[in-house]
Amino acid sequence: MSEKRYLARSTAIASRAMGDELMIMSATNSTLFTLNEIAMLIWEAADGATPLEDIVTGRICAEYDVKPEVAMTDAEKLVAELVGHGLLLVSREPIGSLTRNS
Repeated sequence: MSEKRYLARSTAIASRAMGDELMIMSATNSTLFTLNEIAMLIWEAADGATPLEDIVTGRICAEYDVKPEVAMTDAEKLVAELVGHGLLLVSREPIGSLTRNS
């Protein structure tokens, strides 16, 4: 069984939904990111309490015709990119409410 990874949105961001996309701006360097509707599912579910694996199977695979292993590979790439820019936090343990963006 793989290790669980919990996701939470950074508090150093500003975001706004625009149609079926989400615009995110890093407060640390004003970099702007655009997420498509599938990436938005991951972003919205990044509550610090839900593991990435549950987000992929329960949200993405449940709503889209995609194999779990393909969805997980794509999700891991997206998460790594957002973590690299300081937009998401990842932990092996649930992330407390003090670090989550409300």
